[in-house]
Amino acid sequence: MTRFDVPEMSCGHCTAAIEKAIKAIDPTAKVTCDTDARKVDVESILNARALTEAIRSAGYDVTTVASI
Repeated sequence: MTRFDVPEMSCGHCTAAIEKAIKAIDPTAKVTCDTDARKVDVESILNARALTEAIRSAGYDVTTVASI
């Protein structure tokens, strides 16, 4: 699982956009968004770089990436 810090994620619209972007490149991904902590956990077959680009393509900056 990979954890992303997404400081601009603050509402349900944000989480939906991020989840949609990730699912577009990996439909089997499991995405959990925590708007209070501004973190996104992703379980995916794709690497962190591809997932980071998906989040950025949805319009959100990623400041930290960690494997957990």
